[in-house]
Amino acid sequence: MTPRLPRDLSGTELIRALERQGYVVTRSVGSHVRLTHPGPPERHITIPRHDGLKVGTLKAILDDLGEAWKLDRMQVLQRLLKSA
Repeated sequence: MTPRLPRDLSGTELIRALERQGYVVTRSVGSHVRLTHPGPPERHITIPRHDGLKVGTLKAILDDLGEAWKLDRMQVLQRLLKSA
């Protein structure tokens, strides 16, 4: 059985974890924050600043990061939570 994704991870917590990985907030519009990693290559990701990220949204974010980092979804999550 595969481990479940957290149901209580907020957008703000995810943004902080990404900042510890070298991402920088470059834009904020409404409840969405765009972060940029200087690279190379430069990478961008948009995170909704909601209290509890929906599972599908979290999966999509983790998959995008996994593609950039060459890791699977759970490895990305472990890397982000370990830096907390």
